[in-house]
Amino acid sequence: MDLAPRRSTRPSKTLETFPNPSPDRDYEIRFECPEFTCVCPMTGQPDFAVIRITYVPDRLCVELKSLKLYLWSYRDEGAFHEAVTNRILDDLLAAVRPRRAEVIGDFFVRGGIHTVVAARYPDEKRR
Repeated sequence: MDLAPRRSTRPSKTLETFPNPSPDRDYEIRFECPEFTCVCPMTGQPDFAVIRITYVPDRLCVELKSLKLYLWSYRDEGAFHEAVTNRILDDLLAAVRPRRAEVIGDFFVRGGIHTVVAARYPDEKRR
């Protein structure tokens, strides 16, 4: 008997969406993803983080399973903390075009340094 683990799903760079059920109301959707991993491009060592995503949808919302598979796609990818946090925000913006959004990458301590990266849309400093 073959007891090897099977993947019923695979990582994906696609964020699926569905229509916002209340597009006339400003409300926040918050996701906390405590099992995010990527790879340090300098050392090849795994980096672990809690990714927090908050957004106010306009016409579209992110489908949860696709978000899970999207975040899973970073598991074997080399990325600096700053780059991965901003790329997650950029991909969220492209997928759902929210009214407002924030992505926070709260990375575990590495070399005695705790890193937290916050990327926001709209960027108030650029106005």
